[in-house]
Parts: sequence; C-alpha cells; structure tokens
Amino acid sequence: MNLIKDEIVSWIKNYADNSGLNCLVVGVSGGIDSAVVSTLCSLTGLKTVVINMPINSKDENTNLSNLQCNWLTNNFSNVEKRYIELSDVYNLFKNQMAVQQFDNKLADANCKSRLRMVTLYYIAGSNSALVVGTGNKVEDFGVGFYTKYGDGGVDISPIADLTKTQVRNLAAHLGIPNEIIEAPPTDGLWEDSRTDEEQIGASYEELEWAMEYLASEKDVDLSAREQEVLEIYNKFHNSNKHKMEPIPVFKLSSIGEQQ
Repeated sequence: MNLIKDEIVSWIKNYADNSGLNCLVVGVSGGIDSAVVSTLCSLTGLKTVVINMPINSKDENTNLSNLQCNWLTNNFSNVEKRYIELSDVYNLFKNQMAVQQFDNKLADANCKSRLRMVTLYYIAGSNSALVVGTGNKVEDFGVGFYTKYGDGGVDISPIADLTKTQVRNLAAHLGIPNEIIEAPPTDGLWEDSRTDEEQIGASYEELEWAMEYLASEKDVDLSAREQEVLEIYNKFHNSNKHKMEPIPVFKLSSIGEQQ
C-alpha cells in the first residue's frame, strides 16, 4: 500500500505542477473514498481545501465528514477546512421546480450532487485550484454509480483505477479513522438512509468480482447468486455507459463542410 500511496501522491502533485496550479479542492462526504482522496491530496504538501457540504443531510454523514476534516487539519498544516451549508439553496431551487410542476425524486437526488459540484468549482476558481474526484474503479468504470456533471464533474480522479477493496486497504494504511472505514457506503443523496448496496442490489466486493470475471472471459459454472450479480452489473453498466464515454459529437460530412 505504501507504493500505491506514493505513486498517487506523486501523480497528483505532478499534474498540479504541470497545470500551473498549486491548490487542491476536495468534497468530503464522510465516506471512505473521499477520506482517502482528501488524505492523499494533503500528503502532496499543496494547499488542500476540504469541504463538508450538507444538504438536508443525516447527522451521521455530516459528523463523519467533520471527523475527517478535523483529522486532516490536526495532521496536516497545509489543509484548510470549510463547512458550507447548502440546504437552503437546494430547498429554494427544489421549490421553484415544484412551482413549474417538475417533481422527480431521482432528479432531486442528482441535483444535490450537482449543487455540490458547482460549489467545489466556485471555490476552485477562487483559489486557482483543481477539483479532485473521489470515485473508485467500480463506480466510475463498472456500474457508473455517480451523478453525471455532479460528483462525476472533476478535473482529476486519483483513485479511479482502485477497487473498493484497495481503497479500504489504503484507508487503513493511511490511518484514517475507523468510524469512516467501517461505515456502510452511501451516497447520502436520499431522504432515507439507503446504502449503496441497497440501491444497487450487490456489494462492492460482488461487483469487483463481476468486473474481474467479465475481463477474464473465464468459462466456469456460476452459482445462482453469481449469475444474479452479473445481471445486476451488466444492467447498471449498460444503462450508465453514457457517463463513461465521451459526449457524442456530430461530425460534418464532406458535403456539409463545403456549404
């Protein structure tokens, strides 16, 4: 894990140096992914702004975010923490949509993620900074479990080639508080406390297996649960493929170019 840590920290710092920027901005949700990313950013020695952005959030999520932000500022002199309450902004926007008779629970949830993205980029613009993503490999390239132009709207993605298992191992290696490591993964976008596993129908360990199985093209007998997990993985991967691929761009034909 020490080698992975050093490689990622060096990669972040080199990218920032080459871009001419000397500050990193990270949204800290209270989950393990953002905890690992914010810690890796802090280890670069660059100014790192970590932000807790509750939006009608459950206390447990807000408290875990505060725990991580406080842990970072206690251990790194280059870290600046901010607490930005966005509930009023979100509620005002949602009420305006309701006036126009637009009402959709998924759109509401994604709106929270996109509002946080806007906040991160505003802060980044005020600090000549990079917005650092917190998605892991299974989320970003497996099932696409993130919000397009929300938590998927970032400048760099340091852990997007790490599985959830690797992220957990790295978190333990970095000394991140156990409360964060052991907390059930959740996007925190819904009014209830549903976990990622409850939304997807499979654990991250199962999804990692599906990713590896499909990449290996093994021809083996599968259990009923393994077949079910493959179906879940393929359903999410196919329906969310638009998030993982470049935006479709219309190309003029040779005839059109002449007009």
